[in-house]
Amino acid sequence: MTPLVLGHRGASAHAVENTMAAFLRAREDGADGVELDVRLARDGRLVVFHDEDLRRLAGRAERVADLDTEQLARVELRGGERIPRLEEVLDALDPLLVNVEIKPPGWRSARAVVRAVHRSVEQVAAGHRVLVSSFDAAVVALVRQTTPLRTGLLFHARQRRPLRRAWLAPLLRPHALHPEKVLVDDAAMDAWRRGGYAVNVWTVDDPDEVRRLARLGVDAIISNDPRAARAAMEQT
Repeated sequence: MTPLVLGHRGASAHAVENTMAAFLRAREDGADGVELDVRLARDGRLVVFHDEDLRRLAGRAERVADLDTEQLARVELRGGERIPRLEEVLDALDPLLVNVEIKPPGWRSARAVVRAVHRSVEQVAAGHRVLVSSFDAAVVALVRQTTPLRTGLLFHARQRRPLRRAWLAPLLRPHALHPEKVLVDDAAMDAWRRGGYAVNVWTVDDPDEVRRLARLGVDAIISNDPRAARAAMEQT
């Protein structure tokens, strides 16, 4: 089975990450879906943005959590792009798959973020094509326990061994595991398949690595350049 291709923050190799331009470029380039990041604005609504503050993409010091949605919508990012709301992206990308990553919100706001994601997804009737992922095990558990949405557990190679080996998965019961690419080999895939998990790997741009992971049988490859990732798989 050929893995699905998801655009990492859209086609972020070609357009400003997490913007409508990046998401629409991913669709044009043949992606099966996109991965994106959400944060809670001051008014309790969700915006699609990776960083905690606006420094890197807008050259401004404000924190996303300290501004309302309407204020954030007026922020000009590199290239004149804007910060979209989650509902806007879900609606524009129908029927593509969308992996919504919840950035670790801290225990005070975890429930609010999960409720907001569920509300946004329900608003545009996108539940059948959304998967919610997080590095935060508490967030994954909350999504699993309080919503009907599918979940993915993110982990990376710099975490402690129990986390980078996904030892929490049997307790959290996510629908999918989302490992960093360097953690994926035959032994890991065998173990994860025995557990019944889908395996969606990030962030994969090197053609040889794309082909290696495709041969291992991963379910999805998350790439900054969806067109190039698909072309690499066609050379397998």
